[in-house]
Amino acid sequence: MSSLGLAAASEGQAARAAPDSARIGESVPLKTWIAVLGAGLGAFLAILNIQIVSSSLPDIQGAIGAGADDGGWITTSYLVAEIIVIPISGWLARVFSLRVYLLANTFAFLVLTVACAFATTLPQMIVVRAVQGFAGGVLIPLAFSIIMTRLPVSKRPIGLSIYAVSAIFAPSIGPVIGGWCNETFGWQSIFFVNLLPGAVMFAMLWFSLERERFRLDLLSHGDWLGIATIAIGLGALETMLEEGEKDDWFGSSFILRLAIVAALSLAAFIFVQLKRANPLLNIRLLIRRNFGLGTIANFFFGLSMYGWIYIVPLYLARIQGYDAEQIGQVLIWIGLPQLAILPLIPRLMRGVDPRRLVAIGFALFAGGSLFAMRLSADFAGPQFIASSLVRAVAQALVMTPLAAIAVAGIEPENAVSASALFNMIRNLGGAVGIALLQTFLNEREQFHSEIMTSQVSLLGEATRARLSELVQYFMAHGVSDHAFADHEAAVALARVVRRQAFMLAYSDTIILQSALLCLALICVLLLRKTSAGPSSEVH
Repeated sequence: MSSLGLAAASEGQAARAAPDSARIGESVPLKTWIAVLGAGLGAFLAILNIQIVSSSLPDIQGAIGAGADDGGWITTSYLVAEIIVIPISGWLARVFSLRVYLLANTFAFLVLTVACAFATTLPQMIVVRAVQGFAGGVLIPLAFSIIMTRLPVSKRPIGLSIYAVSAIFAPSIGPVIGGWCNETFGWQSIFFVNLLPGAVMFAMLWFSLERERFRLDLLSHGDWLGIATIAIGLGALETMLEEGEKDDWFGSSFILRLAIVAALSLAAFIFVQLKRANPLLNIRLLIRRNFGLGTIANFFFGLSMYGWIYIVPLYLARIQGYDAEQIGQVLIWIGLPQLAILPLIPRLMRGVDPRRLVAIGFALFAGGSLFAMRLSADFAGPQFIASSLVRAVAQALVMTPLAAIAVAGIEPENAVSASALFNMIRNLGGAVGIALLQTFLNEREQFHSEIMTSQVSLLGEATRARLSELVQYFMAHGVSDHAFADHEAAVALARVVRRQAFMLAYSDTIILQSALLCLALICVLLLRKTSAGPSSEVH
């Protein structure tokens, strides 16, 4: 699933990378802005890639001979690799230099994207997608690293807004591009979309990033036990969340084993990080008020944003019969308004307490979702526009200010750890959200179906009248056997009941994710005020 990167580099690095004039709020060199824009484009392409592939998954599965269940690994393999590489990207960028590491992964990402178009079997596609995930996962957090190391504090809200455009617009435009390319040119074409913008991004970074020496000596002092335990733990956890609902959760021995591996590995990682003098991640940062509460709020932000992108397309496809392109035309109303709103956020943050902006954003997030809770047979794409517009404003008000609040006061030596933790937990929020909402949706559908079925009695006058109408309809449309017409009428009535049960379940699911957003709002209300000065201290 795509993630918001926090301040992925330290204040000390920022001081070394930025000229003195920039640090005191004067103009930033054009070369620096090119680096920021190039990195933002990379984050956009990495997130876009996930959404484009997801929207065309049924056609890809059919083309390579994958079943519906096994085909899910085309997405899962990418997401697992992505979440594993996030916590170690900052360290690897120091080892091989930011320039070399980012350019190498950009090149690998583009080559592997094209390679996906030539995969002919499921194993080939899974392997290529997994390796692609390791490369693409680097682009998102390192985009923030460039913003935080190259821009002075006074300019960082602008950089954060540039990143926010990439991170928010990509999930909205992805289904549109994927659906159109798939319908017009075939599924292979979706893997060529990234080539031209990717080449532009590579050129921008090649021109704007300075050369640095490798620090291979860091390899001998690396926290290898921490890397191993977090890689195994996050990989097992992400796989469990992606595959759990399909495999009946803990009724499956495979899911149970994954849960045990994830729990033991992550517990070992926490133990190692607390005991080690130079840990991979300083997890003690989570006990700091603003960073801890901001990270929890970011978890629910990811849960709602990606959960909505899962629920709405599922409803439109299953209940309204929309195809991928039509679904994309609905989701784009969440992204398009933010292109106009996000550039205004840095100026708004100078005059309004960022905590108020985030609180208003989460309130709108929860309230806007409820605009779409009264689903019916007539509630389709156009009816989602009001909810989409409110959520668009909400996401713009949350994303940039929340990141700014969370990083305030983080010491130079802890900034990389803060970045990795913020990234991971937001990614996990999306994964947990999709798994939770998917399971809740199915449970509520069964609940409503059982209640409605028990009320549809053959002894009821309304039921008998409806069945009689259906029998007459089938007899009038080519069915000559009365017994067969009776059977078809019963089946049709059962479909109506189940469709209504699904609509009620979708409404319940929308209410649930709105309720969970209220937990994020509580976290925001407990945040301390931060200054807007160059030190970004917490008061």
